[in-house]
Amino acid sequence: MINQLISYIPDAAKESLDHLLKEYPFHLKITRGRKTKRGDFRATKPIPSITINNNLSKEQFLITLVHEIAHLYTYHEYPKAKPHGKEWKHCFQKLMLPFLNTQIFEDSLLKLLAQHFKNPKATTDSDPKLAVQLQLKKNPLDMDKCFIFDLEPGTLFQFNQRVFKILNKRRTRYECLEVKTKKRFLINGSASVQVI
Repeated sequence: MINQLISYIPDAAKESLDHLLKEYPFHLKITRGRKTKRGDFRATKPIPSITINNNLSKEQFLITLVHEIAHLYTYHEYPKAKPHGKEWKHCFQKLMLPFLNTQIFEDSLLKLLAQHFKNPKATTDSDPKLAVQLQLKKNPLDMDKCFIFDLEPGTLFQFNQRVFKILNKRRTRYECLEVKTKKRFLINGSASVQVI
């Protein structure tokens, strides 16, 4: 299975990842990019399945794959555990540990990952700065863009060809008012926008 992944993961991750892939059998499918998720785990019979988007940076692909493999391990070791509960978090931390080094991740990204893995969430998007760094690994041209978490309340910005105004910050999302319709939306802090 590791041969199927060579072009999607950092070179230095191959050996450690190969060990993870052999513990429990599963079907792996690399899919076209999806807007709502980067990957998923399904406890299908007779063999569970994992899908991962093909449009991720190598670093994000690796994190997503290990995230889904942690679901696989948790499914086998703690069948009644919640999807992103304490058992999964502990498993994800343990499985990700061999990859948290400078051969795989740059120092700036490694620091953000170390913080994230103290208490991993269901998605890296819950940490906007980490999400942006992973996004920039895929598309360095985004470096000159603004992100919502950089903006002050009251700022007007364009997103998805609509104009919004930032009202306030919630946990990881920002409450924004669409100027034209006066409707309120929650937008992720790592969304890349154009300030007006």
